[in-house]
Amino acid sequence: MGRVLKYLFYLVVLAGLAVVGFAIFSELPAPSSETVIDVTPAATQ
Repeated sequence: MGRVLKYLFYLVVLAGLAVVGFAIFSELPAPSSETVIDVTPAATQ
């Protein structure tokens, strides 16, 4: 019974860390940069 409670405790701690990590990383803005790609039409024969 003690082993089950220990693993359950570890699972709760990991779930809490996952929630905190998700909350921190969801607040970060996505990196944005403007990309310009020159497009030239292919020559037709």
